[in-house]
Amino acid sequence: MPRPFLVRYAGLAGTLLLAVAAWYGGATDPWEPTVTPRTIFAGQDGVLLPVAWLLGTALLIGAWWIGRKVVPSTRWAYVTAGLWALPLLPFLPLGSYDVYSYACQGWQQAAGLNPYAGGVDLLGCPWADAVAPTWREAPAPYGPVFLVLAAAAARLGGSLTGTVALLRLIAVLGVVVIGWCLPVLARRAGVPPERAVWLVLACPLVPIHLISGAHNEAVMVALILAGLTVAATGDGMRRMLLAGVLLGLAVGVKATAVVVLPFVMLLFGWKKAVVVVGGGAAATLTAVSFGSGLGLGWVTGLTGSGVSVQWTAPPTAIGLTLDLIGVPGAVPVTRVLGMIALAVALVVLWVRAWHRDPVHYAGLALAATVLLAPVFHPWYALWPLAVLATTVRRDTLWLVAPCAVAAALCLPDGYNLALVTRAQGAVVITVLAGYLAWKVLHEANRDSRRLGTAHGGDRGPRRDP
Repeated sequence: MPRPFLVRYAGLAGTLLLAVAAWYGGATDPWEPTVTPRTIFAGQDGVLLPVAWLLGTALLIGAWWIGRKVVPSTRWAYVTAGLWALPLLPFLPLGSYDVYSYACQGWQQAAGLNPYAGGVDLLGCPWADAVAPTWREAPAPYGPVFLVLAAAAARLGGSLTGTVALLRLIAVLGVVVIGWCLPVLARRAGVPPERAVWLVLACPLVPIHLISGAHNEAVMVALILAGLTVAATGDGMRRMLLAGVLLGLAVGVKATAVVVLPFVMLLFGWKKAVVVVGGGAAATLTAVSFGSGLGLGWVTGLTGSGVSVQWTAPPTAIGLTLDLIGVPGAVPVTRVLGMIALAVALVVLWVRAWHRDPVHYAGLALAATVLLAPVFHPWYALWPLAVLATTVRRDTLWLVAPCAVAAALCLPDGYNLALVTRAQGAVVITVLAGYLAWKVLHEANRDSRRLGTAHGGDRGPRRDP
């Protein structure tokens, strides 16, 4: 059995190597042509950069994977996750240029412009050269809550460096909130809190994409977990309202968070919660939307998020596979079918959660959203992981394996390795999608009896005492 000492410092060595990769090949200002497998094999990027990235990623994933069996305490998990994140804080963003898009959208909002009206090519931004070309024409695809935070970062930061530093600080604070919520939800479900903390905070996706990349998933997931924690650990009108406010803010970061809302309502009893929780969420979202001067125009901005066509999204992979075997134009069709399947899956999961654990089924709903949406980016895997890590009591292999793969997909400045494995990846994911869909349903069936014993009554599911 590996010693915790070795696990901790193997992972730390991994993030130190990733810090080297960030220094030499992270997302730069201005944008530079992407590091790709072709440039690496041609020797254009030297030896240190690819070796530091490859070895660092392998050490970090391996330490996290092995460590889930040897976590001695919650405190140890917190300290280790913090040590792993620390080396990445001073260096260039890893994994994508998205934080520069955030900075420009925040600058536009702070300048009184409407980030939903166009991209940096149309509205301008003093840091437009740092935005990846793919997104320069795209309007902001995020909710008004995040744009308000990004605008505050732009005002206070002044320069691009200052703005990115504050956006990273916001992400770190989100991770802190996540870390606070995890043990509370885990103890409620009878899950070892040290394991839940380890699975989430030490997951390589957190230091790479939440800490270094400063992705707004940190804020969205923090608000989702905070809302679930408030709802799952007490009762009363104040808790209902607070849970609704927190979930409304989460939707105001990314609309995906809305799938959790019906499950939170079940924690309080459906009829009362529709008015209080749903009303609190709607009122909060409306207040931020109009208070920021943006109105509800942000809803139309969500349509631009499907520009990426990669096998990492199962519906897209299935369409690509059909294209390979001679069925042209299949991707748009399979994406629509995926959204229909998602709607059905969410309804089924909600019905099953009625007399079971709504928190667990909220995690499964997020997993279904990740699996069936048209687009998948590696950091999306954190949505279900953060919730399911607090409710899954037995084997977690099916939960951590996709996150381990996702953590290795992006080269230092964001090039996705899915682009060079388009055909092979599409076929593999088409096969794997069937297995994962079965596994999610199997976990729901297997957990329902144990999780359901602590719930019931004529007012819907109740929390564990």
